[in-house]
Order: sequence, then C-alpha cells, then structure tokens
Amino acid sequence: MPKNAALLAPIVAWSTAQLLKFLLDAIIKRRPDFTRLVNAGGMPSAHSSLVSCMSIMIGRIYGWESPIFAIASVLSLVVLYDAAGVRQAAGKQAKVINRIVEDIYKGSRIPEGRLKELLGHTPFEVLMGVMLGTVIGFAWILR
Repeated sequence: MPKNAALLAPIVAWSTAQLLKFLLDAIIKRRPDFTRLVNAGGMPSAHSSLVSCMSIMIGRIYGWESPIFAIASVLSLVVLYDAAGVRQAAGKQAKVINRIVEDIYKGSRIPEGRLKELLGHTPFEVLMGVMLGTVIGFAWILR
C-alpha cells in the first residue's frame, strides 16, 4: 500500500468526486452512464477535488509557509480557473457548433460528428469539488 499521503489522498478525492458524479447523474437520468466515472465535467468537479486535496496535503505535510505549498496552491488556482472558465466556455461553444452542424446536416446522409459539450464546470460545481477535496485533505490521517 503506497504511503505517500500527498499522492494517495488526492487520488481518493478525485475517485470520490467521480463516483459522486456517476451516482448523481444516474439518479437524475434514472439510468447509469458508466462513462461518468471517467469523463470530465459535471458535479462535483473531480479536478477541483484533486488539486484542492493536493494543496491541503502539501500544506499539512510540509507546512503552510513552505515553498512547495505555494507552488501547489498556485497550480490549484490555475486548474480551478481553467475548470470554471476556459473549459466551460469551450463547452458552450461546442453546444452552439453542434446545433449548427445539426441544422446543416438535418435530413442528409452525411454523418454528423458531435463535439463534447460537457467540458467545464459551473462555479458551484467547482466549489463543491473544492469542498470535497478540502474535507478529504483535512480528514486524512497522517502517520
């Protein structure tokens, strides 16, 4: 069993977020979609859980004033910004492009290629991911 808490706890946080995402999606849609166990997007943000937990673990292990905690925190902020900003905008663009493609090829035999629309997160999904990662990071028992 790996003893690297700074690695193991964030992986547990990511896995928990993916499992919650799968369960919430299955409850809402009344059918399981097993791709939700690995796909990006949705609630809670697994990316946010992963990096938040990583930063918490680094702070707990190496100290809140350490340079490595600063690096982990800055990396986390970049990932959080990307999850809620850039990737969400790309998802909205994919949705519009898919509608345009649908209109162009409607009734035609040309196969329509669809872009993945669920790329990013709402700020609420990111916040829930951060909360999950933070709880797991502080609940993790260090030896």
